[in-house]
Formats: sequence, structure tokens, C-alpha cells
Amino acid sequence: MSLFGSTTTSTIGTASSSTGSAAELSGDRVLTSPPEDSISDLSFSPQAEFLAVSSWDKKVRIYELAANGDSQGKALYEHQGPVLSVHWSKDGTKVVSGGTDKAGRLFDLQSGQSTQIAAHDAAIRSVRFVDAGNTGQQIVATGSWDKTLKYWDLRTPNPVSTVQLPERVYTMDVQQKLLVVGTAERHICIFDLSNPGNIFKTIQSQLKMQTRVISCYPAGNGFAVGSIEGRCAIQYVEDREQQKLGFSFKCHRDNAPPGPRAEANVYAVNAISFHPQYGTFSTAGADGSFHFWDKDSKHRLKGYSALGATIPCTAFNRNGTIFAYALSYDWSKGYQFNKPDYPNVVKLHPTRDEEVKPRPLKKR
Repeated sequence: MSLFGSTTTSTIGTASSSTGSAAELSGDRVLTSPPEDSISDLSFSPQAEFLAVSSWDKKVRIYELAANGDSQGKALYEHQGPVLSVHWSKDGTKVVSGGTDKAGRLFDLQSGQSTQIAAHDAAIRSVRFVDAGNTGQQIVATGSWDKTLKYWDLRTPNPVSTVQLPERVYTMDVQQKLLVVGTAERHICIFDLSNPGNIFKTIQSQLKMQTRVISCYPAGNGFAVGSIEGRCAIQYVEDREQQKLGFSFKCHRDNAPPGPRAEANVYAVNAISFHPQYGTFSTAGADGSFHFWDKDSKHRLKGYSALGATIPCTAFNRNGTIFAYALSYDWSKGYQFNKPDYPNVVKLHPTRDEEVKPRPLKKR
């Protein structure tokens, strides 16, 4: 779709041309009829130009995007508490969501009905459709603050498997047979979905502060981790790959002024999204900026300065031509800063190759 009618610390390379201007974002379109409270998650359909948006207003909204950038509401359904996570099925016919009401709900686009399909003893922080085992049948994985990961077959009311985790779930993502769960106390649990009921490997995040987001590579061989300290780590499942290719870097920080006691502002990395075709990725943070990166060449491709509000979540569409980002409160400073006039909007940015296409690797 052509939108609008067309384990080492490393230094990431940048160039003057990699800094974007406000004028380059002036054509970004605003999603029609956005949520009424903070936006928690964004998810594009893998089959059509539909965008699901979850919010603290207890609702999940599904929008249809037109080629000229217009958007219209397609469907809406509700939870009994703030919704924290949303995800599409592989065939694009269903949406699953989870929230503080401790419930996972499934919405069927064909029937227009939502039903509860999952339950936990505490808030459900993250939901994903997964291809578990060798049946070819998608099931739902739910990660909760009750320190469990549960798998749900949509044909039965009880979980088909429950996995005890070391701590509360803060983030979760899946690609192919790789499922990665980030919990409190910086634990990272890695699952091979060929054997989903057992943790394949548990590691401690190489980042020194709380894990905020984990996003898996499209190839399914690793994942990126973002923390509250303005850092991102590039991780691989296999130890040999990690030793050769793994690294971390600083991002979403203000440069410290000169002086012996200078202090820099450090912001949480709230969202990491991978381009579905190029494998490059974006980061967005509590500073209100977003950036595009190439992990293989260790280069920042493009970055845009703070946009006047925190960015809690981002997503690429199915072919990477649209980058959606929410300008909304991320709760990083507590309830006192959630002002009535704080923005709650989703913007649609048409990506250009110079922003998201990987750089040629230099010969060594």
C-alpha cells in the first residue's frame, strides 16, 4: 500500500542527514476518532490495512486505512478495565486483547462479536497469537502480572498450558517459533514454540535498569530490548551469535551540557518495532522522539526530535510502508502528569527507503 497516494556496548553511527526535520513529518495523517484516554498498544493486520488500537479508556478500536491516508472506524469492543495489549491473528480475521480486568478477549471481525477467552489472577500485560507445536493451529499466549504465561486453545475454556515465570510480565513478543517474555527484575525468558510449555532459556538482561519493551527480529533468531535508562540491547538466542553480533547502545537521551557536574536527561525506550521486509527497526520513547536503526551496520538511519508528547507504542504495517506512532501519556511520571489536555492521537507516517532501508555492510 502506498500511503497518501504514494553484549558489548557500542557506538551507533550517525550522519547529519540522519536527523529529520519537522517538515518531513508535516504530511503524517492523524487517525480519525482516536481513543479518549492514554493509548497503550498498536497492531496492524497482516492481511489488510486495518489497525487495532488499545487504550486506557477500556476500549479496543479497529480502523480501516485508505490509500489516500483517510481512516475510518471499522469496529469497537470493550473490556471492564484499561486495555494494555492487542494483537492480530495470522489470517487477519481475529483480534485478541488483554488488560487490567484480568481478562483476555477475542474479537471476530466477521461476526462483530467479542468473547472472553482467557483469565488470570492479575492484569494481563501482553497478548500474542502464536504457532505452537506442530499442529499449524494458532493459539493465544497471555502474559500476566500474576507471574504466569498461559496458552489458550480457542476451542476450549481452560488454558492448555501454564508456565510459572520468575516475575511479573512487563513485555512479550513472538516471531516464527521464538517467543520472548520480559519480566520484572530484568529476567528474560526465551521459549521455543516447538515445545511451548517449557522455558528454553532464562537470562538476565544486559541492561542495568528495568526492561520496558522486547521485540523479536523477523527472522526469529533474536530480539531487541529497551529499558527505562535510555538504552537498547541487540540480543541473539544462540550464544555464538550473541558473542559475535550482540551489543547495546544509548538512545533517547538529551546531551549533557559541558561542565564537571553536568547531568543528562535519560528517557525510557517505550517501543521497538521491526520493519517486516528490511529487518531494520524503530525505537520511540518517553522523550517524544522516534528513530530508525540498522542493527547490522550499527547505524542510525533517521531520527526525529521530540514531538511534544511521550510515544508509548508504534507499529509498521504489513509491508512497512506505514509507520504508526501514538502521541499519548505513557505514565512514566505518575498520574499527576496525566493532564486533561494531554494529546491522545495516532499518526501515520509514510516511510521512505532512506529512513528504513538497511545500509550496505562494509567489507572487513
